[in-house]
Amino acid sequence: MINRIYLKDCLSFKEVDLEFKEGLNVFTGPSGAGKSILMQAILSLFSLSDVKSSLGEVSLIDSKIKDEAYDIEIDDEIIIKTIKKEKVRFFLNNQSISKKNLNSFSSTLIKHLNLKDTSDFQSTKLIKFLDSLALKRDKRFSSLKEEFDSKYEDLAKSRKALKKILEDESKLEDLKEFAKFEIDKIEAINPQVEEYEELNLIKRKLAKKDKIEDAIKNANGVLNFNSQVSTALELMEEDSSFFDEAINELNNIFEKFSDSLYELEDVNIEEVLDRIEKLSSLQKRFGSIAEAIEYKETKKKELESYENISFEKHQLEKKVSKYSEEVILLAQKISSFRLESAAILEKKINYYLKFLYLSNAKIIINNKELDSNGIDFINFELNGVNLDTISSGEFNRLRLALLTSMSEFDIVDNGVLFLDEIDANLSGKESDAISKVLTKLSKSYQIFAISHQPQLTSTSEQHFLVDKHAGISSVKLLTDKQRISEIARMISGEKITDQAVDFAKDLLNK
Repeated sequence: MINRIYLKDCLSFKEVDLEFKEGLNVFTGPSGAGKSILMQAILSLFSLSDVKSSLGEVSLIDSKIKDEAYDIEIDDEIIIKTIKKEKVRFFLNNQSISKKNLNSFSSTLIKHLNLKDTSDFQSTKLIKFLDSLALKRDKRFSSLKEEFDSKYEDLAKSRKALKKILEDESKLEDLKEFAKFEIDKIEAINPQVEEYEELNLIKRKLAKKDKIEDAIKNANGVLNFNSQVSTALELMEEDSSFFDEAINELNNIFEKFSDSLYELEDVNIEEVLDRIEKLSSLQKRFGSIAEAIEYKETKKKELESYENISFEKHQLEKKVSKYSEEVILLAQKISSFRLESAAILEKKINYYLKFLYLSNAKIIINNKELDSNGIDFINFELNGVNLDTISSGEFNRLRLALLTSMSEFDIVDNGVLFLDEIDANLSGKESDAISKVLTKLSKSYQIFAISHQPQLTSTSEQHFLVDKHAGISSVKLLTDKQRISEIARMISGEKITDQAVDFAKDLLNK
């Protein structure tokens, strides 16, 4: 539940600092005082509306939320802050959070009933309600649903694999031809790892062959003086071994290089350059010769798999057929549970609709193509017509009956409910009915409602007056005496009569 809110510089409100209790909290006040602005400002703290205040803060207790990402445990107090300067920033327990993530976080706790929100009557949402009710009534439903979910996952995977095979099969010849082309192209070159580097070394040697031979020939003159140098060193009684070793090493180098140059005599430079060019084209495409060889092997495996595709297709078709039969059978069993739950929920909704001067709500379950929710598609009707055609007042009352019914069956998570003028344009008896249903619903939800009707206002746990003077809006919690005056104003207008005061007292006493 929301424990406290603080707002600063929010349009016509300079500052708002309020504490709340569980149950029904009602805001009243003259038209244009800022009630809707205040409610939107509270919703903005949860990223459910545009932020207008320069600073905002809301604290929540008993939220029953656990979130490892923000280090929130079940019993922790949650504090959300908004700061608006050049841009809006959001904080969850002093950790920065994006608007999108805060909206997702808040949606598990906050429900804002407005005419644009029809989500509670969507088939997938109603299926979830019916399944929750079925689970409450019969524990066997849990294992049935788990088995269905597991088998459906197997079916979905097999269908996906079969779809790919069928897609591949339709272009199988093209795929085979392309794979063969790629393999043949690489095999025609038949590249070897490190061959490119070796050929480039040969290329460099060939380019310098004549120069190297001339240089060796010219340098060989030093070897002719080998004996003279050795004789001179001996006469000087110096050890000549270092010189002999150096001359021998030099001679070996020259001979070795001359031999390698001799081996190049039969090398065709044009063939070397052509080979380098082919290997270079592979390197440019694949990054390296090793990667080109790896790509070739991959294509060979692909080609092999294409050859086996008919066998795989047959096996997958058998799997899909088997899984489909099993899943549809499970879906039919689930559907029977849902039919029973729908009848019970429908009866309870119509029970509350009697208080709201409506009747004949109908939950209709039709068959549809199998998906992850089974074979059921749920429509909701009121007096035999689609919900798109009913009035806003009827829609709001129907939604309250649905929420209250689910709350009574304990198949919804408790949270915070925002109602903007839920009793607008209703008669006194209809407004009285709304107040009775909301009193019931407030046992599961903390409710924030804007009201212009005394019936709903008189049943609230807390009554807040929103007023405006000299363009500045304010809000305050009313005492019992102040509540009588405000409800009397709602009954008789600005000129409060004794009869209105008596009626207000009577409503509060009830």
